[in-house]
Amino acid sequence: MARVLGDYERHLAVERDLTAHTVRAYLGDIASLLEHARRLGDTDVTDLDLRTLRGWLAQQQTRGRSRTTVARRATAARGFTAWLARTGRIPVDVGAALGSPRAHRTLPSVLRADEAADLVRAAAELADDGSAVGLRDVAMLELLYATGIRVGELCGLDVDDLDRDRNVVRVLGKGRKERTVPFGGPAAGALDRWLREGRPALATGTSGPAVFLGARGGRIDQRAVRTLVHRRIADVPGAPDIGPHGLRHTAATHLLEGGADLRSVQELLGHASLATTQLYTHVTTDRLRQAYRQAHPRA
Repeated sequence: MARVLGDYERHLAVERDLTAHTVRAYLGDIASLLEHARRLGDTDVTDLDLRTLRGWLAQQQTRGRSRTTVARRATAARGFTAWLARTGRIPVDVGAALGSPRAHRTLPSVLRADEAADLVRAAAELADDGSAVGLRDVAMLELLYATGIRVGELCGLDVDDLDRDRNVVRVLGKGRKERTVPFGGPAAGALDRWLREGRPALATGTSGPAVFLGARGGRIDQRAVRTLVHRRIADVPGAPDIGPHGLRHTAATHLLEGGADLRSVQELLGHASLATTQLYTHVTTDRLRQAYRQAHPRA
């Protein structure tokens, strides 16, 4: 089973070209499944059957895993057994009939437009001293809100990915899919100042082409960006505590509220399915109901 798990890891990383984070998540799920099968006495993947798969999922539920987590692990199991069958390691795909609970889709917390403006304004005030880190932080916040890109996509940006004449950025998203996302004047101004005044102060001989650098000159990591966003959000009175993904939700919501069509927002966010983007229509409808209740005398 260990050898099969190693082969599956290579399949995910090389053939499917998934990110390291996604590969780790899949492997963690499958390792848990195989350990469950081993405890039941299975010694080879050919011993896997539908009852074992269902028992593993039931075990996840009894341990208090959320419906979303159980649904994700069911998907991982189905993908694994389909690969086993396709590569001839098992005679039939035993996971094809494996069901999973429908995941709850909760409405994401988002900032109001004035709160988003206050967020960037507070960061800009702290950067008035012209420090390189301050200029970088403003540029990152502006770009996250302007584009709705993922934090991993932000950290992976190279200088050549920025088209400063057209105000667009080339992003490498999930599944190594490339897309082009526009950004506005405020983000362009913050980026220009960071690249002109801030980045040279932090850059070292090993910085490479990374747009955003850490304090030691290397490519900034996702944890540092998350810490920054949470810290700056705390400066905005009454704002929900969100991270970089919350700014992505915020950008999508404000685009739809401003009149952008759903298909365009899907392209900007890099969603593979329109159903994922449709979640934001529920957010805007919820806001509309709230405004109606507050404003209409007979609400």
